[in-house]
Amino acid sequence: MAVSPEQEHPKKAFGWAARDSSGVLSPFTFSRRATGENDVTFKVLYCGICHTDLHMVKNEWGLSTYPLIPGHEIVGVVTEVGSKVEKLKVGDHVGVGYMIGACQSCDSCSNNAENYCPEMIPTSGAKYHDGTTTYGGYSDIMVANEHFVVHVPDNLPLHGAAPLLCAGVTTYSPLRYFGLDKPGMHVGVVGVGGLGHVTVKFAKAMGVKVTVISTSPNKKAEAIENLGADSFLVSRDDGQMKAAMGTMDGIIDTVSAVHPLLPLIGLLKNNGKLVLVGAPEKPLELPVFPLLMGRKIVAGSAVGGMKETQEMIDFAGKHNITANVEVIPVDYVNTAMERLIKTDVRYRFVIDIANTLKSSS
Repeated sequence: MAVSPEQEHPKKAFGWAARDSSGVLSPFTFSRRATGENDVTFKVLYCGICHTDLHMVKNEWGLSTYPLIPGHEIVGVVTEVGSKVEKLKVGDHVGVGYMIGACQSCDSCSNNAENYCPEMIPTSGAKYHDGTTTYGGYSDIMVANEHFVVHVPDNLPLHGAAPLLCAGVTTYSPLRYFGLDKPGMHVGVVGVGGLGHVTVKFAKAMGVKVTVISTSPNKKAEAIENLGADSFLVSRDDGQMKAAMGTMDGIIDTVSAVHPLLPLIGLLKNNGKLVLVGAPEKPLELPVFPLLMGRKIVAGSAVGGMKETQEMIDFAGKHNITANVEVIPVDYVNTAMERLIKTDVRYRFVIDIANTLKSSS
């Protein structure tokens, strides 16, 4: 007979879960495992809402099992550590991102790229090593192996740091890996949503010249005055796009809708790199000839390994980089999901777990 989520583990826990593909979230009582010798237990203070959460609660990728507690931009304060934990202590500010486990023995894991491990375990809606379900951060406590927990610098406000654990490392990683982090380089950023706005901040802190590329002319002032971009291109303006052809060392494309790649490839210098970090649901058309005539690369990138995630959050601390967020109470989460569908957020919703998640018991 199946054990109920409340009785699966010894630690009582409370969160908000979706029960079916309607995606509607409601209060849910469950349990977390006891703190193992390599584990860190922390009180969750804030959790960001990522577009992936929306896909998962509605089972849009066909992977979801219910009940499902989303959330993988989780920050809080350590309340207990296992006997073999070395890098964290009670009272530390910490975070957990997209993954909570991996095999830790494959080539990817050996090269600090646990995010590409074939057995990578997502923080929400997956099966952990012990066969139990992983429940995400729309909840009051988390227990995780210390390898998958990052230390958040004390100077970063936690509500603004939370989205960096997904959106931040998703954009920091390709800037570093593809060498688009050298002062004086020119990098384009396609889209100024949750991913795009932190890409601009990281690239500027690296000393890179940044051009935001958007279909919306009305985002120009925001991109330049508030986010610090150097210039702005309207991708639907043929004149602007033509004038900028061959000027960029690389482009980070954060758009998740279907869109043409040819105009973006045209913006690249020879040997330029177009890196996709958004995930359109349908295949994009890839014209090959423009790649040949300039040795250009189209690549993809997904989140980052744990070493890189710690580097990213430390870099954010050094440069005071946080996401622009709208903090919400947990009982607003279903409305926030509806607004997210309409991209009605600047630029990330973050749930105030500590002050608004109340168990009815």
